[in-house]
Amino acid sequence: MKNRLAISLLILSIGWIMINATIDLDNLFNYANQNIPEYIFRDNTEDNEIEDKTATLGRVLFYDKNLSSNGTIACASCHFQSNAFSDPNVQSIGVNGITGRHSMRLVNPRFSREKHFFWDERAETLEAQTTMPIQNHIEMGYSGTNGDLNINDLINHLESIDYYNTLFEFAYGDTEITENRLQLALAQFIRSIQSFDSRFDEGLIQVDNISEAFPNFTAQENRGKELFINTPFNGTGAGCVDCHLPPDFSITLHSQNNGVIDVAGMPGEIDLTNTRAPSLRDLVNPSGILNSPLMHNGSFTSLIEVINHYNHIPNNPDNTQLDPRLTDANGDPQQLNLTEDQKQELIAFLKTLTGSDMYTNEKWSDPFDADGSIEIIGGNLGISEASLNPFISISPNPVINNAFVETNLGHFKISIYTSTGKLLLLKEATSQTMLDFSALASGLYFVKINTENGFQIAKRIVKK
Repeated sequence: MKNRLAISLLILSIGWIMINATIDLDNLFNYANQNIPEYIFRDNTEDNEIEDKTATLGRVLFYDKNLSSNGTIACASCHFQSNAFSDPNVQSIGVNGITGRHSMRLVNPRFSREKHFFWDERAETLEAQTTMPIQNHIEMGYSGTNGDLNINDLINHLESIDYYNTLFEFAYGDTEITENRLQLALAQFIRSIQSFDSRFDEGLIQVDNISEAFPNFTAQENRGKELFINTPFNGTGAGCVDCHLPPDFSITLHSQNNGVIDVAGMPGEIDLTNTRAPSLRDLVNPSGILNSPLMHNGSFTSLIEVINHYNHIPNNPDNTQLDPRLTDANGDPQQLNLTEDQKQELIAFLKTLTGSDMYTNEKWSDPFDADGSIEIIGGNLGISEASLNPFISISPNPVINNAFVETNLGHFKISIYTSTGKLLLLKEATSQTMLDFSALASGLYFVKINTENGFQIAKRIVKK
């Protein structure tokens, strides 16, 4: 009996969740006050402090395909939560072709040492970066060139979408949409994406300094950590720490290129301007599988390929901007001479930098339904007195054939869902309407009412 009750409650909860996939302005996710380890002290936020309201708007913008000229591409189309906000493809698909570089992982962007963004660092801030893909002809199409619409056309389009009137008023106090406000909101959401629940983090808090053996590491992982943090000049390390300093593992300032100079999708073409990299955290997912191809051109598809590259950097005379930390005493590209065991030790250590929360936490997930719809509830924005004190009656309940709905909400949309969240009916309705249950099987159903000003309520009804 208890098992049957538990299963029934689970079904009810699943049904409830599925019919309430909304942005609830009265119950916001925590973006502003997340737990940040004491050993993380770098922060490139500057004067755009994260607020739950604005980051919530940023989440919707990040996932909204309305930000592309043909309505098919969102920021999230190139940065998948399941892949540490990167793209499993070498080059991402845009509205007018494929991107020129691989889409960088968005892991701990708030805590990067380098404040410039993109592989070539052309964006001086994250705020500036956020609308550059939108204004790119290939990526999202609002370039104002090649016959494209421009950013003002996008703003006009967003102004015509009801939920943005609500979200901008909620975040900023009025409904005005500007490029600057788009940048602030998107940057706040992106900066909120953090990963500090890895085995590395668990180990670091158990020791006095990073050089000590971590008690939660295997012997292989600890040897890999030693290789990572020690210099190659004393024969005990690989010197990775020179460019990727723990505990954030972000790229150091003023880095030059790393010897990977080919252009994505264009063998033989050379580009020396790629000098930035994402944090080394979450190179792989919690199952140990690579989240995406690596490097700006996606040319490496395994960690061993990356280590082999740094172990034996090609001596290309065309590369006049190789980072000097990757050269030997004679100025030639480094040859680390790592053994195969040492390479596997480095890989084992790099895998300890992966967390789990970032991949599943709802606050960073897609808020839109599969059909592209979204509902905004709460916030008391534009809510009528009737919505604040609603009268809703559905009778008879249980129902055999017809159920009658009476309410003081005026005009609204009414829908019927099964207990598992399947939509059976959606129609316009007024203060008095009838629902026909005669053709439905016996069981539990949900009736959901949505008003034009965003008020929403769901009621259970049983069909005999």
